[in-house]
Amino acid sequence: MKRQNAILFYILGIYALVQFAWWAYHLIELTEELKQEPSEISKRITMIMGEGLVFFAILVAGIWKIRSSIKKELKLSQQQNNFMLSVTHELKTPLASNKLYLQTILKRELDKELRQELLQKAVAENERLEALIDNILNAARLENQTFQAERTDIDLSTLVQRIIERLDGKLQDKPSRIKATIATDIRVIGDKLMLDAAISNLIDNALKYTQEEIDIQLKREQGKTIIRVADHGAGVPSGMEQEIFEKFRRGGNEETRTTKGSGLGLFIASEFVKLHGGTLTYSPNVPKGAIFQITL
Repeated sequence: MKRQNAILFYILGIYALVQFAWWAYHLIELTEELKQEPSEISKRITMIMGEGLVFFAILVAGIWKIRSSIKKELKLSQQQNNFMLSVTHELKTPLASNKLYLQTILKRELDKELRQELLQKAVAENERLEALIDNILNAARLENQTFQAERTDIDLSTLVQRIIERLDGKLQDKPSRIKATIATDIRVIGDKLMLDAAISNLIDNALKYTQEEIDIQLKREQGKTIIRVADHGAGVPSGMEQEIFEKFRRGGNEETRTTKGSGLGLFIASEFVKLHGGTLTYSPNVPKGAIFQITL
């Protein structure tokens, strides 16, 4: 239980004890005044009943607040447990892959082409590990509110194109699944690293959840810059449309999940966009899938 909730609990408990003592005092006093005028007794009873109603209302409100807090913390605890399970898996997989690649290179006489291919795969796994660590650090810094956006003039058209080329290269000789429509000469004032991380997380997220083609658009519309990432995957479960932007939040159970991820990507993307005064929204794709849109 958080400190503020614990304080509320103790205040409520002390108030209940004081109120019961106060009622006991009035009841004792009332028995001594039974010989007084009936009107005085009626006033006294009305006062005690009024205090009782106020006490009851405060008690119910306090219990409801504590119950809501406990439910929220149980939910957060489950999300953190999911996060630990997913991060453990995400950290272990590239390390195990790199170990296998390096052991193969060391123990076998390989031709130059195969050796080069294994080294490239090792580099790709290392980049994946680096991206995960960056997400964890970024989430921690956002939680501690230590991020400050460095405002510079950014060629967003070039930045988005480079992100697409970088992520497309991770498909490792597989056909490209990225269809991009990038308007030229779109410039914004913002933090290049933050925007890179936000856009990269959206595209990487789309590639994880579908094996079909994803659509990326960068355009100017009504004086605003719009970055749109649409996929044709399973989409977002009903009722989770807003929760997906919370830290650690992913649908399903980490013990049975097969999709990679840590539950931090959308949280980081959303917070970075907010630091630029923009919005990140979700809408369902038709007939299936998800659309995420950054508006600056």
